[in-house]
Amino acid sequence: MPDKKSKWPENLAGQFYVDDQCIACDACVIEAPRFFEMNDTDGHAYVKLQPKTAHEIEECLSALEACPVEAIGSDGDS
Repeated sequence: MPDKKSKWPENLAGQFYVDDQCIACDACVIEAPRFFEMNDTDGHAYVKLQPKTAHEIEECLSALEACPVEAIGSDGDS
């Protein structure tokens, strides 16, 4: 279960975030490349853009569902 207290500082503030359980599998980047990016230096993903429309939120929710370690949260600051 994602923990907003353990989210990466690179995450853009908002509803979605990636926490320190990320294993850099690229699933979120593949599912929603406009919103997720990989930090190749530190080996984890982060949210680079927060969704605004219902369609964009659905893209991010697809990325959340694709995460094999449940490192993506949707309960961040809105």
